[in-house]
Parts: sequence; C-alpha cells; structure tokens
Amino acid sequence: MVVKNVLEHIVWQQLDEVLDRFPAMCRCEKCRADIAAYTLNHMKPHYVVSEKGALFAKTQSLDASFKVELLIIMSEAVKQVQAHPRHE
Repeated sequence: MVVKNVLEHIVWQQLDEVLDRFPAMCRCEKCRADIAAYTLNHMKPHYVVSEKGALFAKTQSLDASFKVELLIIMSEAVKQVQAHPRHE
C-alpha cells in the first residue's frame, strides 16, 4: 500500500500556469522544485491510499477557495525563490 499526497501532483500541474504570471522568474529545475516544496510546506496535505481517494481529493481541488489558496501560496513561493535563488 502506498500513501500519497495528491497535492503534490496538483502543485506540479499548476506550476507552469503560475510561472507564466512571472516572466522574469527562472524556470530551472532547482527553482521549480523550490517553488513546489515551499507550496507543499505551506498547504494542508491531502494524503490518500487508493485511486478512489485520489479522485475524491482531486475533485475537492476544483473548489474555488482551494484554487485561490493554492494560487496565493504558489505566488508567494515564486516571490521567495526569486528573491533568494539557490543558484547564481
């Protein structure tokens, strides 16, 4: 049995859309991973153990308030990583 945080999939799925709003942001793998990690560390996880649970969690992610929270936190993540990149 595998325990999975479906929010991770959702964050990676939304990353390019959020980055499109920040054209000056670096898009290297390290910066992308830092943005994803920041976002996941600032949101409530959605752990599931079955495909049925994953589908239910993804359905909940369509909720408008969830989308707003996700976009706000991802935007904060971009700003943080942009201000403090871990590369040159």
